[in-house]
Amino acid sequence: MPIFEYQCNSCGEKFEKLVRRVEDAAEAGCPSCGEHHLEQQYSTFAAGSSAGKAEAPSCAGGMCGTPGMCGRN
Repeated sequence: MPIFEYQCNSCGEKFEKLVRRVEDAAEAGCPSCGEHHLEQQYSTFAAGSSAGKAEAPSCAGGMCGTPGMCGRN
């Protein structure tokens, strides 16, 4: 089920709406003022991972103070 972002043309409120069917998107009203004068906004996609962060690569010689920055990695 996609989440759509909207902006109300009446009051300027920006909000997200979980849309189960296309008909639900047409019935969406502003949660702030209740108007149906909405404009769908473009949104960016973001993905996360629950896996642990990988450690930064270290310098092959072991003497680099800034791993990954010396160009040897």
